[in-house]
Amino acid sequence: MSSSRFIGTILSILLAIFAYFYGIDSPHIPNIGDEFPYAHITRLTAESGHLLPLQSELDHMRNTKPPLLFWQGIAATHWGSEWTWFNLRYPSVIYTLLTALLIFLLARKIAQQQSRVSATTPTEIGWRAALIFLAFFSSYRYGRPFLVNPPEVFWFFLPFFTLLYWRKVAFDSRLIIPLLLGCEIGVGLLYKSFALIVPIGLALSWWYWHQRDYRLKVFLLRDAWKVAISLSLALAIFSLWFVFDPDPQAIWREFVVGENAGKFGAKEGGYFATLLWGGSSIWALLLGYPMNAGLLALPVAALFFVAYRRRLQMADDEKMLWIWMTAIFLIFCLPSQRTARYLLEAMPAVAILAGLNWQRIPRVFFVLSFALSAVILALLAYLSFRLEQEVGHLYGLGWILLLMLTTGFILLGLFSARFSRDLLSITAILVMLTLAVFLSPIDDVSGKFSLAAQQSVKGKDVWTPCNFRAVDEGYRFLLPGAKVHGYLMAPEQTISALSGKYNYFAVQLPMQEKCDGCQVIGRRLEIRNRHNAEDIKKIFKGEVYQQLFVNEWLLVAPAALPTTPLLEGCR
Repeated sequence: MSSSRFIGTILSILLAIFAYFYGIDSPHIPNIGDEFPYAHITRLTAESGHLLPLQSELDHMRNTKPPLLFWQGIAATHWGSEWTWFNLRYPSVIYTLLTALLIFLLARKIAQQQSRVSATTPTEIGWRAALIFLAFFSSYRYGRPFLVNPPEVFWFFLPFFTLLYWRKVAFDSRLIIPLLLGCEIGVGLLYKSFALIVPIGLALSWWYWHQRDYRLKVFLLRDAWKVAISLSLALAIFSLWFVFDPDPQAIWREFVVGENAGKFGAKEGGYFATLLWGGSSIWALLLGYPMNAGLLALPVAALFFVAYRRRLQMADDEKMLWIWMTAIFLIFCLPSQRTARYLLEAMPAVAILAGLNWQRIPRVFFVLSFALSAVILALLAYLSFRLEQEVGHLYGLGWILLLMLTTGFILLGLFSARFSRDLLSITAILVMLTLAVFLSPIDDVSGKFSLAAQQSVKGKDVWTPCNFRAVDEGYRFLLPGAKVHGYLMAPEQTISALSGKYNYFAVQLPMQEKCDGCQVIGRRLEIRNRHNAEDIKKIFKGEVYQQLFVNEWLLVAPAALPTTPLLEGCR
């Protein structure tokens, strides 16, 4: 590797690390609503002073996941004494970066074993694969919030990394490696679910069978018992939850039956109808791999065609990674609920395969990806301009320089065939960083209630809008010390109606609408989410700014009737 390429690689990795840590204390980072219930369970469990049983005030959401995620949150926040989004989330980023490190090591090892003449060294291919993984939008969206996905992806990729990295020694090992694999899988199960034993067991068995050249008798005699040892040990580790929890029956009722078996229940239209048609069909799931890749969706989609064309010349290590991806897909076709999120465990394999075949993918897919990046960047620039007009003094020189830098990378990738493949992952990371910087003013002064407003409601019951279970948990970071409750957002929840029920409450109003006649404690800028079909139509008609942003007013109604914390649908 030349010195210039070495410096470029180091700068790219540092950029990716910075992008993943930047803004992780923001309430607006790309995530999903599950983060709020997880934070809620973690906080209440920490307040109980005991690791088990898990605690929750949410209806039917206590043992929603095994305890390791919540214990991770308790440790990171020092038993809840340092309750910040940063402390809850930084272990997720570390897990994601560790997964990228495993990808680098395995891609480099596979590239070293493939005898081919190339200007790209195995080390460069390893870094390329790691950057591709970090450039996936799924890695950014699910790999930073307080979710089970970052540790889940790491621990379920680790056993396959172990087998493939130390291939001959690992597959021949009679006891040590099977026990090690069982421990690795067991930790993952304690983060996610015992149900993941099925796709992992299928993939492990398939790998061992493949290693024996599909000689079934040899596999059954020499390897099947190794897989059995690994899976049995993993399940034994998972069962410790039942052993140490004072209420194992609740785990069975809430987690095993409710959380896992419930995913096989028939949906509207019947199981086979949803299997073959609609947003939860197997065809939608098949698109999950490129959709998870975000701005790299087109090159990842092309990867499948490249693999098919090379199927007879494909290296054995690559075949095994495709087997892992196929096993995950096949098993997650079975539940009635199918989503691209279920394929996250296989995205490290996608990144490695993409890194190894990057030069084989036609340039047109990279050009189209740069064009898509330009559209997203233009939208962020437009929204920042509108916000600057409305609020003022939000974006400075740093924002302009970041837009110019990202634009430069996009133009270079569009018009220079030499740099297209090298710059796409970096450009995707820059676009994600641009999104975070765009949101930063909303996370700063404009997106927070003033210190005076926070002090005025400390120790008081405050009612906040909620459109998903436990969203009010996020307001504990905005109004520290307040007793926060959620009310269900609905058209009938007008200021007049809320004033008759609550002494202190927050309400969201369109940017152009003033809160005339209100007794205002504070105001902040907020981003709308969960748009309905009518809102989406308005966005496509050009009302992007009006539909994405709202003012949130913190109000007091001294004449309100005394209230008790009624649960109006957010629990």
